[in-house]
Amino acid sequence: MTSQHLKIVPGSFVLEHLPNATLPEDDEWVALVRAPEGLTVVREAPPFGGAEEWTGFYGAESAHGLDVPGMLAALLTPLAEAGISVFVASTFHADLVLVPTRKAADAAAALKAAGHRVSEPA
Repeated sequence: MTSQHLKIVPGSFVLEHLPNATLPEDDEWVALVRAPEGLTVVREAPPFGGAEEWTGFYGAESAHGLDVPGMLAALLTPLAEAGISVFVASTFHADLVLVPTRKAADAAAALKAAGHRVSEPA
């Protein structure tokens, strides 16, 4: 297992599925994934709420090359064992692992128990 240093991303996120879109109508997004069934959009959560909010754990402190196996599995395995759902947006250097905000403390505990370091947002 590869120990990683994760930072909790400030703020929270919401996920949207836009079945008939190829691009969002605005530029207020953090990540986009286009698939045959439509567009998935990750946005910063609006202040008025409504949708389920997600908390992000990002491994920028543990940046790695694309040829390093097991980096994402090292994060997802303890979260799966703790029964915590995830949504992942991978970048060139690391992975943004989103968990439901209501489970963020449990996720941090599971990741720490698996040997990862978790830092609060600055």
